[in-house]
Amino acid sequence: MDKIKEKIDEIVKKVTSDKSFAEKFKKDPIKAVESVLGVDLPDETIKKIVDGVKTKINVDTAKDVLDKVKGLFN
Repeated sequence: MDKIKEKIDEIVKKVTSDKSFAEKFKKDPIKAVESVLGVDLPDETIKKIVDGVKTKINVDTAKDVLDKVKGLFN
């Protein structure tokens, strides 16, 4: 499970720092993830990683927004 979490973190970092990869992920997340993993896994397995990446990106984005809102009241 730690390996999967590491890969999700790696892909999240790539999505958030590389606009070209972010576009690729947006258009075809399964192929984008496969390109980072370097292996061809069943789509259902990759979809779980894609879902993890999307969730982490959404959580990180929400945290950033909340931090900015909290900063208004400090």
